[in-house]
Amino acid sequence: MTKQELFERLSTILQETFDTDPVKIVPEARLYEDLDIDSIDAVDMIVRLRSLLGKRLQPDSFKSVRTLQDVIDALHGLLEEQSA
Repeated sequence: MTKQELFERLSTILQETFDTDPVKIVPEARLYEDLDIDSIDAVDMIVRLRSLLGKRLQPDSFKSVRTLQDVIDALHGLLEEQSA
């Protein structure tokens, strides 16, 4: 899965689950400050992303995540590990 595909999936999740305005969904958007994603919402988002990977996501993978691009990069890295 490409980073663009991950972005599109995340965009759908944000719009459907959190009623996020599509205009705000850009790679550099900060989760908390720009998208109003708090820690509980972030856990919910990670649970929804689990289906992309087909396995449990480790919270450590997302410790340094601050922006949507950070989430995409972390997920892409995990997908790369799986296919290696």
